[in-house]
Amino acid sequence: MAAVVVACPTAACSLSAASAGRKAAPRNTAHLAALPVFRAARSTAQRRGGFLKVSCSSSSKPEAAVVESAENAVEQEPSFVASGFLEKAMLMSAVAMTPLLLGAQDALAVDGDFGLLEGRTAALVHPLVMGGLFFTTLYAFYLGRQWKQVRVVGDKIQDLKKQLPAGDDAAASPLSGEIATLTAQRTELVKGNYREKHFNVGSLLLGFGVLIAVEGCVNTWFRTGKLFPGPHLWAGATITVLWALAASLVPAMQKGNPVARKAHVALNMLNLALFAWQIPTGLEIVGKVFEFTSWP
Repeated sequence: MAAVVVACPTAACSLSAASAGRKAAPRNTAHLAALPVFRAARSTAQRRGGFLKVSCSSSSKPEAAVVESAENAVEQEPSFVASGFLEKAMLMSAVAMTPLLLGAQDALAVDGDFGLLEGRTAALVHPLVMGGLFFTTLYAFYLGRQWKQVRVVGDKIQDLKKQLPAGDDAAASPLSGEIATLTAQRTELVKGNYREKHFNVGSLLLGFGVLIAVEGCVNTWFRTGKLFPGPHLWAGATITVLWALAASLVPAMQKGNPVARKAHVALNMLNLALFAWQIPTGLEIVGKVFEFTSWP
């Protein structure tokens, strides 16, 4: 098995494991100078779970190699570990994880106190979800309009019925044909179940909208240690409040209150306008995320 060298990051000593039968011969007197370091490392070695843990401290002496046989490290535990399988697996795992470990610090925008929460992946959660919520808002607007049509057509039918002549003349009246057409139209609209869909999508907007709005602020603080008062922040805060106000009018709307219904529509129209206006400033922030952060 090829020699494996694990270097101490703070000192001039290292541990080299070679297969049994291959003994490292001193090439120069520098190796002899390493013998005290070898004995110090051996004296602080601790065996845990069949592994050899070596602790060493920094030294002002030149870098020296400490050679130890892999079989000697596990000679007291004859198991599949001694066959070299576990050593190979650990080595392969270490090699595979090296790129991630080396690049982890680069992904931390401030001090690394919050780990991956300061990286690019976490920073992109807010804009991606908010982009989806913008299109969800458009869909909720469509559903609300369709449900309004159900009510409007129903009101027209009721008005026309009041205008029908009494008795047998009602069937011969041209209003009967119009009523039949509107009734068929309303029946198709009712099949769309727009009221329930609008309610469900609105609830989704309220829940995820508030959650991701707060997440965006918290993530900005994770990455930079502060918030940035400006158009994007103020518009986002206003949108969040408008979601809550519009949702609070639902009980009154369900009781048929026309003022609550009009206020609900007005608040959501303002919400949609602010949402659309906020997109350019959000894209600017996404550009800064790509500029100042790294994966993951």
